[in-house]
Amino acid sequence: MALLGAIDSLLTSVVADNLTKTKHLPNRELIGQGIGNSISALYGGIPGAGATIRTVVNIQSGGKTKLSGMVAALVLLIILLLLAPIASQIPAAVLAGILITVGIGVMDYRGLRALSKIPRSEVGVMFVVLVLAVVWNLVYAVGIGLVLASLSFMKKMGDVTHEMSEVAPVQKEKAWKDEKLLSSEFLSKVFIKHIEGPFFFGFTSDFQALSKQLPDSTKVVFIRMERVPLIDQCGLFALEYILIELTQKGITPFLEGVREQPEYMMQTIGILNELILEEHQFSDFESCRLWLTENLDRFH
Repeated sequence: MALLGAIDSLLTSVVADNLTKTKHLPNRELIGQGIGNSISALYGGIPGAGATIRTVVNIQSGGKTKLSGMVAALVLLIILLLLAPIASQIPAAVLAGILITVGIGVMDYRGLRALSKIPRSEVGVMFVVLVLAVVWNLVYAVGIGLVLASLSFMKKMGDVTHEMSEVAPVQKEKAWKDEKLLSSEFLSKVFIKHIEGPFFFGFTSDFQALSKQLPDSTKVVFIRMERVPLIDQCGLFALEYILIELTQKGITPFLEGVREQPEYMMQTIGILNELILEEHQFSDFESCRLWLTENLDRFH
């Protein structure tokens, strides 16, 4: 109830912003709603949230300040306590007509004109929310729409990350700028693997194919992670899987440039200092290159 109420209030705030050309403060809005619902519960009241239609009517009637919402609440309270018998005589058809008029006024015609240019996934979410709001319940429809939009966003982020961090075949792995002067003898034994962007479920299956693509002459796999801001559980287990597989094949893994969040995650399951020895962990590329150049004969 709290989550759906928060969603409904924020939805109402966004509609009010569009009508008044202002910007609401989401935290203040939700804190105020929480305080109001807490006090209401002390008197046997039920939780409430922002009301989009009433807000639109208020704004279209000229109430565009914070005081207008308070006045509207007081008027409703007076009607409930003193004028309920009179208000009950208002025909439902009149109220329906008001709601239809306000509903038409709430519609975002600019957004409707842009439907042909919006991604299909977003249009699909919009129509699902529209249908559910009409045949079921607005609050639940918004909640389901939020979940669907979140899943769609996760899919898009996965696709973007996959493009940023594409695991190319070994023969197509492109050298970074600071690797172009490495000798052919060095590269014959050391394969440098680049990971770029967030390392999560979007491309773990491709990464796990690394050990099967390495040339027979490879003795060391040097994993560069200075461009990895974060790693999730799927990426973590994919990294653990490939490190175990490399070790079983007699290939020594090295790690360079690990940031704070990936470092913490790798420590939690024992990748650092167990699968990758401390002496094989480096903070920058140059120090790792120098160490390997001096000690490359140790790896046969």
